[in-house]
Amino acid sequence: MVEVVEYTDPLCPWAWGSEPVFRKLRAALAGRVRWRRAYAILFDHDDDPPPDPAAETAWYSRYVEEISAHTDAPHAVRLSRVAATSWPSSLVAKAAELQGADVAERVLRRLRETVFVLGEPADSTALALSAVRSVPGLDPERLTAEAASADVLERVRADRAEARRPVPEVLSVRGGSPHPGAAKQTVDGGCRYALPTLLVRAPAGYRVVPGRRPFEEYAAAVEALCPGLLKVSGPLSPTEALECYRSLTEPERRLLTTGAWPPPHAVRVNTGNGPLWLHPQEAAVHPATTPPTPAGL
Repeated sequence: MVEVVEYTDPLCPWAWGSEPVFRKLRAALAGRVRWRRAYAILFDHDDDPPPDPAAETAWYSRYVEEISAHTDAPHAVRLSRVAATSWPSSLVAKAAELQGADVAERVLRRLRETVFVLGEPADSTALALSAVRSVPGLDPERLTAEAASADVLERVRADRAEARRPVPEVLSVRGGSPHPGAAKQTVDGGCRYALPTLLVRAPAGYRVVPGRRPFEEYAAAVEALCPGLLKVSGPLSPTEALECYRSLTEPERRLLTTGAWPPPHAVRVNTGNGPLWLHPQEAAVHPATTPPTPAGL
């Protein structure tokens, strides 16, 4: 069994900017590896609250915009605040995995979009559940119960702990990328994986690819352990891609599709850095195009 561990956080801007390449990689490995996400908790409970929330939000908005300039990923026109905590969104994302891979993918995508499209980070249980409750195929009552369960809490705690035991190769990383992925110091004097980081494990050993990297570096890591495992197919037509992914950024549609864009039925959502494209069925229930619904209703 080959395992790919993705150390991530639903509210991380570098992880959001890496999604085009990760979508291509997941498609090239589909059915041949176990892809597991470990939620590292970027915004933790023990982080000190900012003395000036407005100034902190202004600084963080500029930081996200700088990252978007490198990744070309969307960012919100206006960010309402810096996320108070990653725990609620991570618990909801982890609970969604119990309802299958397709539901889990769409739930995580919605949680990312709360920050980078809507500008309203899902940093409370109510906000996280509200953002995802209209995901097709999701059982929202089951999600609510399981996100609050001791089992899911323990799973996310295990993810957080695992992310704070990085392999030695990431303790010092050099590279020309603005985000090469060296391990980050934590407030308790330890360190954790930079987000995102991929760890590929196989009987022959492991390879780690930290930070934001081109597709070829991830492919090389897989090929070094398991020659021939990667099956890269050709790009999808615009209609096929929109049907498959339901939500596409400009970098994603350029990497994953070929042909005249947009398809006639695509719904455009403007952001602070280019459009987000939605399948019409997704647009009919997406928070960016519909009024918010309280999680308790």
